[in-house]
Amino acid sequence: MVSYSYMSPLPPLTCLRSFEATARLGSVTLAAQELHVTHSAISQQIKVLEEIVGLTLFVREGRGLRVNEDGRLYALQIRQALGDIVEATRLIQAQPKMGELVVAVLPSFGRSWLLPRLPGFQQLYPHVSIRLQAGLSISNLHQESVDIGIRMGKGDWEGVEQKLLFHDEVVVVAAPHFNDGQLPKTPRQIVESAIIYNTESWLPWCQAAGVEMNIERKGLCSNDSNLVLEAVRLGQGIALERRSLVHDAIVRGELVQLCEISAPYAYPYWLVWPPRESSENKQREFSHWLFKEVETYLAQLSATRSRRMGDVC
Repeated sequence: MVSYSYMSPLPPLTCLRSFEATARLGSVTLAAQELHVTHSAISQQIKVLEEIVGLTLFVREGRGLRVNEDGRLYALQIRQALGDIVEATRLIQAQPKMGELVVAVLPSFGRSWLLPRLPGFQQLYPHVSIRLQAGLSISNLHQESVDIGIRMGKGDWEGVEQKLLFHDEVVVVAAPHFNDGQLPKTPRQIVESAIIYNTESWLPWCQAAGVEMNIERKGLCSNDSNLVLEAVRLGQGIALERRSLVHDAIVRGELVQLCEISAPYAYPYWLVWPPRESSENKQREFSHWLFKEVETYLAQLSATRSRRMGDVC
């Protein structure tokens, strides 16, 4: 018979949860309500825990309890330990399932560029399901159990493999019905129009266009490109946005590029992935498909520029 006596210092989890809740809430009744057990169950579990640790953890005051100093310090440590258990459980549950590919992506790029193209991947690899993990912050691909990610930046992240996807540029766009269809055409008309601002600086574009712009921002401003573009679609103003986010909408006629002038965007897109043996096949399949899509996209941009050759503001 195997002996597990080495585990004896570990109190039952039910006792620890009852103790932590009572110490935090200052009431057996409230702890019972939170844990959905009876008042007597909480009292019994606290009694068992005190017997195990060999210390009194509460001061009995009439029919109530008040955590003492030993109990307060112990409760702080137990609360941290229970939090670690919750986080460990969350991380193991977040592990990519067999046949699932978890992709970390910026919400704007995911919505405007990646999402419309994903059916092509699913058609090629029907055995793989995609879980998009969208966020503005840089995900820890190891801690968040992400298989692969698309990032903007300088490409100097530690702990991940990385490969350049493409460089972007910014262009000025509006809805076709903006200003009753009387769209600004010259750089001067553009900078004097109702502008929906985002985090992008207009300075590089203005330098390329040879115009100056009032640096005071008036009107609507948002750090979310999805909100900016929705406001543009509603005809509330014009915006300077990354071409990757507006190209498909321009092709569909939902948006209009007001001027051929563009400016380089400072941060290119990268494909990044953690070295993980269990994900190698999925990473390879997605990477191969994605670079084919980028190649097609860049060819479309080149063809569009050729067609518009000679158009100037």
